[in-house]
Amino acid sequence: MPDKDPLMRSATGDAGSPARAAVRALVVEDEVEMARVIGSYLEREGFEVHLSHDGLDAVDRAREVDPDIVVLDLGLPGQDGLEVCRQLRTFSDAYVVMLTARSDEVDTLIGLSVGADDYLTKPFSPRELVARLRAMLRRPRPIGAPAPDDAGFRAFGPLTIDPTGRDVWLDDEPVALTRTEFDLLAVLSERPRLAYSRRQLIDAVWGQTWVGDEHLVDVHIGHLRRKLADEANASRFIRTVRGVGYRMGTGE
Repeated sequence: MPDKDPLMRSATGDAGSPARAAVRALVVEDEVEMARVIGSYLEREGFEVHLSHDGLDAVDRAREVDPDIVVLDLGLPGQDGLEVCRQLRTFSDAYVVMLTARSDEVDTLIGLSVGADDYLTKPFSPRELVARLRAMLRRPRPIGAPAPDDAGFRAFGPLTIDPTGRDVWLDDEPVALTRTEFDLLAVLSERPRLAYSRRQLIDAVWGQTWVGDEHLVDVHIGHLRRKLADEANASRFIRTVRGVGYRMGTGE
């Protein structure tokens, strides 16, 4: 992935090279007409759009175009969106928005458990989709907390967080997080003594215009805890504050 924020990449390209869109988007939708509608809308908004219509092709396309965002339908031929998302997460940190025709919460949470960053239930407005994507791409990168050393790193026992480089180490070993997982950890660690409500975390990470089930936060906190080997009853790094939400632990 390029070092620059995706929204800040030049649309004109290098000198003498063709212009290109600021953000690469992969739309994976088996309904061809719907994929075209979504793709056309994203192109009008300045995205560089690539389309795929089945799960097997989607993974190959993602490796080929290295997207910044993936709009991923749950019900796909070849392999479903859940499996596509699992495979994407082995090589890509692209933001993933899952599309589903099923409104039932279990399907939504299953989708999020494999690494999706957000979801939309069909039917939806293309304008709403673009708003969700823009909000994700503009997520704040908190770097203002007092740092334990000159490098600006944040240390919580054996856990070290580099907000600027977006790196995390546990016991000196790197920890692979999705963008959303890192964003949550960065927010919590910026003000470690503050107990954040789910709504505050939604506002900080997904944006104040985000609308949906706030238990989305719980799913991503669960992902973080698993990757940090932080069991809920131990809560070394992420603590549940009953009746409020979550705050950072000391690492002890």
